[in-house]
Amino acid sequence: MNDPAKGHDLPDAASGWVKRWAALIPEDGTVLDLASGSGRNSRYLAGLGYRVLATDIDASALAGLESVATIDTLLADLEGDEWPFAGQSFDGIVVVNYLHRPLLSNLAHALGANGVLIYESFGQGNERYGRPSNPDYLLRPGELLEVFDPLLNVVAYEFGVEYEPRPAVRQRLCAVNNNVPVTLPASPG
Repeated sequence: MNDPAKGHDLPDAASGWVKRWAALIPEDGTVLDLASGSGRNSRYLAGLGYRVLATDIDASALAGLESVATIDTLLADLEGDEWPFAGQSFDGIVVVNYLHRPLLSNLAHALGANGVLIYESFGQGNERYGRPSNPDYLLRPGELLEVFDPLLNVVAYEFGVEYEPRPAVRQRLCAVNNNVPVTLPASPG
């Protein structure tokens, strides 16, 4: 039986935030799914026609993605090794449920012109609801804005408590690498 707290990790359960903003990624673009885990967001993006590079430290998680023709995988220790994407640029970068602060500015610099960053992770206050509870893995209020607003055009930002699929404090940001107004997707609901 699936653990309800893990339900958001099912392959067909891409992040709602990723689903909402993925259409902003340039058509036929290449997307980096950083710390992709089992690849639920990679699979979703590949299904939309993007070429995806899924990277994670867990080889067994990446192994499940090797059968998808439009997903390439890269086994990488993002915290212990050098930034593996130096000199590369992506049309989209997706980060969900991962935080390693030294990498944040690298993300903005790895976006190509008109590239889109979709970021979602846990925020301070999440310790009341469970894991993660270590402050090293919890975004401070406004932290994504502090990092990315000077570098990119922030299209959307959220910080607050959600109750589905389980109670958690979340911080989310979508930003583009240009100063042109984007067509906003319809609000979920």
